[in-house]
Amino acid sequence: MTVRILVATAVEPEAAAVRAGLAGGGVEVAAVGVGPAAAAAGTARLLATAEAAGTPYGAVLSAGVGGAFPGRAAVGGLVLATRSVAADLGAESPAGFLPLDQLGFGDPVGRVDPALLAGLRAALPTAVTGAVLTLSTVTGTETTAQALATRFPDAAAEAMEGYGVATAAGQAGLPFAELRTISNLIGPRDRSAWRLDAALAALTAAAPALITGTLALATARP
Repeated sequence: MTVRILVATAVEPEAAAVRAGLAGGGVEVAAVGVGPAAAAAGTARLLATAEAAGTPYGAVLSAGVGGAFPGRAAVGGLVLATRSVAADLGAESPAGFLPLDQLGFGDPVGRVDPALLAGLRAALPTAVTGAVLTLSTVTGTETTAQALATRFPDAAAEAMEGYGVATAAGQAGLPFAELRTISNLIGPRDRSAWRLDAALAALTAAAPALITGTLALATARP
């Protein structure tokens, strides 16, 4: 049986970078939109359409460019999420930020499949592992960067879509993982310091490992 893997990126340049590194079948890449809402809706639509057509996916990977916490990952490097956290989904309070679970409204963490993560780590041995934060507003000040680093000491990177893709995958009962290549360090916003070309090239270089890291897991599952 042919196993299909969905790689969901935010924008088409990321999708094109992944496709450029793919030499075999079984992996489909789609740009599903920027931000957690668009990512969840776009991924859910693709999963439902495939299921209805009798060609379901076997695993879902959120992939694309992100920013790294200084000292935790390097520009041009890779980060594999140990969990995808909706870091700004909750409420402010005089005592500090209250995440979704403390409000009693659900789980702010998108769960990464342990076996899928293990397969990807084996295929991408240079990747840093840690939490990847999903934010609707990209960090652009030192104050926010330090606050996030304190709240999430295991965080290696931030992006805008992982939790949304994880939500769609979880509701479909599919294993999920997240890969980020790093274009910049998190802190005061300095667009001139971003290295998008290096991050996109890293996506292309990592693409063959996505096949070996995800297809082996999905093929082994019933």
